[in-house]
Amino acid sequence: MKESVVLVTGATSGIGRHAALALARRGHRVIAAGRREAALASLADEARAIDGARLETVVLDVTSAASIEAARAEIDRRTDGHGVDALVNNAGMPVLGPLELVDDADLRRQFDTNVFGLMAVTRAFLPQMRERGRGRIINISSMGGRITFPLGGAYHASKYAVEALSDALRIELAPFGVQVALVEPGVIKTEFIDRSMDSVAKIGQGSCYDPVLSRADALREQTEKTAVGPEPVTRAIVHAVEARRARARYVAPFRVHFVLALFALLPTRLMDGILGAALGFSRITEGTRRVQASRGTA
Repeated sequence: MKESVVLVTGATSGIGRHAALALARRGHRVIAAGRREAALASLADEARAIDGARLETVVLDVTSAASIEAARAEIDRRTDGHGVDALVNNAGMPVLGPLELVDDADLRRQFDTNVFGLMAVTRAFLPQMRERGRGRIINISSMGGRITFPLGGAYHASKYAVEALSDALRIELAPFGVQVALVEPGVIKTEFIDRSMDSVAKIGQGSCYDPVLSRADALREQTEKTAVGPEPVTRAIVHAVEARRARARYVAPFRVHFVLALFALLPTRLMDGILGAALGFSRITEGTRRVQASRGTA
């Protein structure tokens, strides 16, 4: 297996951290990037305890053009102008809540990280790959880039955008020997679940959506029961980095295929009803009807 220089963004926790360590164990020179210096230092300490692992860190905020340029220049310096062989665009964050109540600032923040940040980092490191005639770009999307759940409209929209950008890049960069792969995780046991639920709890409390939002803790518990560890996602990332020809899409874990198939097979209205009932939107309907009846408008 040929050693590659692999840049992993969002490597301070969750999938990014797990994948960075796994790639370092397999002999790659990993550059783990993130915003939190203390978390990066902890990651570097953990990697030093692994025999033969080569893991370096660099501070990188994907929403800052200056930070991206500084990281690119530093990586060029460390690699004698070679740059990276594989880029794992993992940095991401969730904004969850009723779309009516997601303000412009939160919506922009969602896209700044998950979409514009991903493309800005890609543009920074792509030219050297193209000039060499080889390279890998692995974009971490989500099963939420192919199906949509209520309360997740902002997050899903950003992941649908990642899917479209990746599909276009895969064709556009193929003549230059640069392969583009999508990794679409299901529900994974990471800090992401807590951050997602915190977002739900923050947006819309005290609003007409309270019958749904009041169930945030129950939803968190239900989500955690179905979550799996980051291992299947890391295996997909490793394959996308190392395989002679990366797949266009990796779905992880495998059971997510069944969820995607269910959404594809069942009528949209039926899935709407199932999801609405599961998340408590029927409670809003019942409450609205009672209010209308009391006003004589039913």
